[in-house]
Amino acid sequence: MILIKDFLSTMSVADYFSMSSLSGCVSRCRQSRRLVLLIVYVTLLLDNMLLTTVVPIIPNFLRQIENTRKAALLSSVSNINYTCVSRSLSAASNASQDGQGISNVLRHYVMHTSHPLCVNFTGNMSDLSNQTKPENDQEPFADQNIQVGLLLASKAIIQLLVNPFIGPITNRIGYNIPLIVGLVIILVSTVVFAFGESYIVLLVARAVQGIGSSCASVAGMSMLADQYVDDKERGNAMGIALGGLAMGVLIGPPFGGIMFEFAGGKEAPFLILAGLAILDILLQLFALQPKVKRESQEGAPLKTLLSDPYILLAAASLTLGTTSIAMLDPSLPIWMYETMHAVEWQQGMAFLPGSISYLIGTSIFGPLSYRIGRWLSAMIGLFLNGISVICIPFSKTMAHLIAPVFGLGLALGMVDCAMMPHMGYLVDLRHVSVYGSVYAIADIALCLGYAIGPSISGSIVKEIGFNWSMWIIGIINIIYAPFMYFLQNPAAKEEKMVLIMKDPSPVQYITYNQNRYSKPSSDKGTLKTTTTH
Repeated sequence: MILIKDFLSTMSVADYFSMSSLSGCVSRCRQSRRLVLLIVYVTLLLDNMLLTTVVPIIPNFLRQIENTRKAALLSSVSNINYTCVSRSLSAASNASQDGQGISNVLRHYVMHTSHPLCVNFTGNMSDLSNQTKPENDQEPFADQNIQVGLLLASKAIIQLLVNPFIGPITNRIGYNIPLIVGLVIILVSTVVFAFGESYIVLLVARAVQGIGSSCASVAGMSMLADQYVDDKERGNAMGIALGGLAMGVLIGPPFGGIMFEFAGGKEAPFLILAGLAILDILLQLFALQPKVKRESQEGAPLKTLLSDPYILLAAASLTLGTTSIAMLDPSLPIWMYETMHAVEWQQGMAFLPGSISYLIGTSIFGPLSYRIGRWLSAMIGLFLNGISVICIPFSKTMAHLIAPVFGLGLALGMVDCAMMPHMGYLVDLRHVSVYGSVYAIADIALCLGYAIGPSISGSIVKEIGFNWSMWIIGIINIIYAPFMYFLQNPAAKEEKMVLIMKDPSPVQYITYNQNRYSKPSSDKGTLKTTTTH
């Protein structure tokens, strides 16, 4: 709503009445940078709502599938229960006139063990009950951790594989087509999630979402970097766009948990998301008019950008930040169910403080990180990230989770809104101002976190426990934080500096000491860059 009001506020009363036709209004809308920002905001919102809506739904849905399977097995065993159990149990059977004694033993057996049913058992009822107890009560949760972790990680893994191709493609055909194609793919994934009834189908739907997310996120952030050429404006715009991501993360878990528990199943939340995606597709068709639009200059190859140490430092900070929250996605709901006996809506609401603080962080630190120095914002964010993650295992109730999860979301917002525009700034300063490949690298960095986190979370939790898995990732964040100091004054390539000083360019370059920055200066199209050491 704020973006719409800002767009309308740029039109004076005379503008409203001076438009001789509807086509004039449409043309004005299509030329608005704010409308582009609104489209990217909504796209990131929907993508991340789908990303996080499944977090409280999937563990409980898989548990329902498993319980249904066990109930069917129990029903089939009940039909032959009296022939399977030996005559030594006949006394217990007589004690229960309708055979419920044996039925209860069989029920306990089927629900807690996978071994074949004993045929020649001799003894009493308590002996059979004791033999059917699982050796490790935590094993069902550990196995489910792995299942949920692999499903959540599949999206990031596919996105990771697709991103190296999406970046160069956007450089060649423009940003409009990949953006709308990405949203269409996300729509397909949402519908499959709504009606999928098996683990394999949901796994495929999650993987398909990764392709759509890659197209949408790379094209969207590249489009903003292209539209907002001033470094300060770019930071503000990307902070707002990341607010859409934050809003999706904010709404997703409680939306999914509440709808799953109270709307009668998992179809309702995904069908609502599908409807919103259709509206966004129509908006894009109206505003962007997708067509091939080649860049006027060829961007730096992906390999060249990956060899830039400054870009790698920034990308690694994005990976570490997302790994922390990604490890919580599959393991926190199960840990809460196991230790706090939390129901579905509580598991979803546990992520709410982090989502709110991420929204706050992206809103505040978009412009603030430019003033205090983006390297410093990222450093503080990584420190806060590590401390918050370390504190989570000490929580004993839902109330105890509020502070560390809030801190984790705020830290992630500080890192993201500092490093995303900084990636574009590094390309402007050291390479060619074409952004598809660099934001493919940024998305790869985020995907690494979302791929590594869920995929290893289940195995690590199973081997060393939830507590140590959180403490280890927290310590890694704290150790890496000081490396952000090296991003304080990134060096410009000499040939790039010559071009900046002599050639007209649409981009205003701002080189600054990130403790104290200098404003952009230009003289009739010739841009000047000052470097402070």
